[in-house]
Amino acid sequence: MEYFNPLDKFYKSHTGAVPENTEITFRVKGNFGSVVLLIKKDGESDYYIPLESIDDYFECNVSLKTGLYFYCFHINGNNFLGLDKYYTATLTSEPKRFQLTVYDKDYSVPTWLKGGVIYQIFPDRFYRAEKEKHIEQNKVLHDNWKDIPVFEPNEKGQVLNNDFFGGDIKGIIEKLDYIKSLGVTVIYLNPIFKAFSNHRYDTGDYMSIDPLLGTKEDFKKLIDKANHLNIKIVLDGVFNHTGDDSLYFNKYGNYPSIGAYQSKESKYFGWYNFTEYPNKYDSWWGITVLPAINEKNQGFIDFITGENGVLEHYTKMGIGGWRLDVVDELPTEFVRKIRTAVKKVNSDAVIIGEVWEDASNKIAYGVRREYFQGRELDSVMNYPLKNAIIDYIKSKKINNLSYLIKEQIDHYPTFVLNSLMNILSTHDTCRLITVLGGEDCLNKSKMQMSKTFIPESELQKSKEKLKIASLLQYTLCGVPSVYYGDETGMQGYVDPLNRQTYPWDNQDVELIKWYKFLGNLRSKYSAFANGEFCEIYAQGGTFIFKRSTDKSEVMIAINLDNQPVTLEFEGKLLELISKNQFTGCFELPANGYAVLVNQDF
Repeated sequence: MEYFNPLDKFYKSHTGAVPENTEITFRVKGNFGSVVLLIKKDGESDYYIPLESIDDYFECNVSLKTGLYFYCFHINGNNFLGLDKYYTATLTSEPKRFQLTVYDKDYSVPTWLKGGVIYQIFPDRFYRAEKEKHIEQNKVLHDNWKDIPVFEPNEKGQVLNNDFFGGDIKGIIEKLDYIKSLGVTVIYLNPIFKAFSNHRYDTGDYMSIDPLLGTKEDFKKLIDKANHLNIKIVLDGVFNHTGDDSLYFNKYGNYPSIGAYQSKESKYFGWYNFTEYPNKYDSWWGITVLPAINEKNQGFIDFITGENGVLEHYTKMGIGGWRLDVVDELPTEFVRKIRTAVKKVNSDAVIIGEVWEDASNKIAYGVRREYFQGRELDSVMNYPLKNAIIDYIKSKKINNLSYLIKEQIDHYPTFVLNSLMNILSTHDTCRLITVLGGEDCLNKSKMQMSKTFIPESELQKSKEKLKIASLLQYTLCGVPSVYYGDETGMQGYVDPLNRQTYPWDNQDVELIKWYKFLGNLRSKYSAFANGEFCEIYAQGGTFIFKRSTDKSEVMIAINLDNQPVTLEFEGKLLELISKNQFTGCFELPANGYAVLVNQDF
């Protein structure tokens, strides 16, 4: 018997997170003597609300202020109803509580993000338009675009990340038509500011575009041409640390400024925390080339968020928003100031955070983070969904993915849910096709990894797995984010093997056609922008669901089991991949997948 289901509006009148002061009706079914709602705001004590007995159910109404809440039901004074493994309720003596996020009534996120497609570019490795490059001292420029990035330490045991391939902004401009053909609406760029390394997370000068990438004029041209194609540019904001070789720290004297490392009188001295001046200082994860920023320093706050600051400067250039690197290491007040500064210039700009867990209840460094209560983020990178999709395809068991989808629907505001950045691989993770079809190399060296590829005999199976993963990525709640090259089956294990150059002279036509199909699917059907999710069947390796609005309805069917599955329905359905039409029933083969629409809808 179903006692309570937070995703069924009979039991909970509002699905997911709710605005403050919204009256929420809770109902519980069961042959009970008494039912009491136990609910508490995060960090506070429970308060008790008795439910009234009405016919065959119990009911109460609740209205809450902004915050994060956890609740369960006390049954007959001696038992509880709590969250079970199917995301409904179970009777237990030790309940796992349901979560309720209550957000500010004025909270909203930009509407243009949902329904779109994000394309992530690691700039040095995407495309090189300018053949002649001036390379600075202590940096190396590869002559061969097909080289493997340097991954072995030098004679001092250091991996300097100082080898470059020369990918540039003009190269991205030249490939905009290709990017647009994938249905892309957003380009997310890994850092483009001047820095020593090829990854550029060691910022040298926030106010300068790295010369190897181009100029501010080049960047402005990219913004303008992308906007003309209805593509917005999102920049990587790295505000937790800088490089030691930077205008602000200036450890090696390569900048004309007086850096914090050089003098305590430097105007940047307060940006950093020295434990033994000048050679011992806080750094990001103990990596000394990345001295950590004191984000509570007013000078730094003003430099980033103030008038004519970094955020204002680039947002005024016309970018579509920011992705905040390691946002869970930034103080909440600083994140709020970032949001305020960006939205002041452009209220329609998006703020996306890097969070690897459920961002609605994330605890970092002992502090609960408030990302979706109205004053912080618009979206986050959806690592939990990434992990659940990969687990489903590798294990052929739908349980974890089914649960995760329901949990996210329950935890996030609907407009955030539809804007989540749905990744499957990034510059920080192994390539998708490698994870799905490659050999387990966790205990191998990078040298061994660099020589390990999916055998030709297994490559087609790996492509099929990638297609299924990307089908889920594009059709579940949120916005798919494709890491450059995944659409052509690029392989690669850990950094920097996952950051190799795009193979422009050896593209996979089959996979690119597939990604174009997926991009067109999202563009054509509004159900993927803000449609409701309905799970139809989720057992074993079979997963069938639909996304629907009053204007469109699309059913996705995936069968990873070893036997075919027959779907029965009324009327006619068109299968969009094969373009075949079916009446009354459709047989989904083993390890098959389908996208079905009612032509008369």
